[in-house]
Amino acid sequence: MEKTINDLLPIFRDVLENDEIEVNEQSAAKDVPGWDSLNHIYIVVAIEKKFKVKFKSLQIQSWKCVGDILRDLNALG
Repeated sequence: MEKTINDLLPIFRDVLENDEIEVNEQSAAKDVPGWDSLNHIYIVVAIEKKFKVKFKSLQIQSWKCVGDILRDLNALG
């Protein structure tokens, strides 16, 4: 089953402690209040835990936007 923004949105809202956060596939860290380098790590860990996957560090380093996260998440199944 393909993961979508709706699957990731609760993670972003929880990690960033802001229920008003909205993200789309083009959203990048610079566009989302509170999405800094430390919270990026927490977001990655939360995604891995929720979906029971493990990203490679090269994948994580290549992410420029939420769409990149979704691409790699869907590729892992």
